Amino acid sequence: MTLRAVFRLALRQTEGLIGSILQLLGLDLAVPDHSTLSRRTETLEVPRPCSSSRGPVHLLVDSTGLRLCGPGEWLIERHGTRRRRSWRKLHIGIDAETGQILASALTPYDVEDGTQVEPLLDQITGSLASLTGDGAYDQSGIYSTVIERHPAAEVIVPPRSTALLSEDAETTPTQRDRHLQNIAEHGRLGWQKRSGYTRRALVETAISRLKRVIGDALRSRTDGRRATEVAIAISALNRMLELGRLESVRVA
Repeated sequence: MTLRAVFRLALRQTEGLIGSILQLLGLDLAVPDHSTLSRRTETLEVPRPCSSSRGPVHLLVDSTGLRLCGPGEWLIERHGTRRRRSWRKLHIGIDAETGQILASALTPYDVEDGTQVEPLLDQITGSLASLTGDGAYDQSGIYSTVIERHPAAEVIVPPRSTALLSEDAETTPTQRDRHLQNIAEHGRLGWQKRSGYTRRALVETAISRLKRVIGDALRSRTDGRRATEVAIAISALNRMLELGRLESVRVA
């Protein structure tokens, strides 16, 4: 299934590729047919990613859409009908230090990003230094969820332009209050640099890498198989990062 994800193959093509590889290696092994591969995907358990960071994880969260494979162009031309294209939303959390995807969740397209913070945190086995997300995560419940699980973690989320300080901001300011005070003093650009919010660009890079290497569509037909397909794709991408990763150094 990893070969299928990396080379963007259909199940029959995957079956043929495995057979060709075994033949080249001179191995007399049975090749699972495409139906067996499809059924196996439904129940396959993919190991969860583990962080290779040297300390607490700086988690960057975001989401993106993945379209579902539907009728081909031949079917549309043949019958003259076009179905509305469906898609799913993929929520991911990456390690800012290594770029590896540590947590993921596949949901219907209308699920809000903030509701998936808790399922993503459930997949983080180590300690958390910070959680960074865009304005969609500016919710009081997210602050409490992170602090409840990781009391020392910082939540770095830009408050809305209409956000107000809490009643106790002068005496016992919350993290969100401190963000608002910092923005009022230094501006939003200054706050982004001081808080480390600029690292959020790394999760957008991870999403771009996923779509460029694996693709922007899900080929499986059931939600269980789609979840496995995503897990295998993430495992392959993380393995690629372990083998080598570009390191950029600012010189001016």
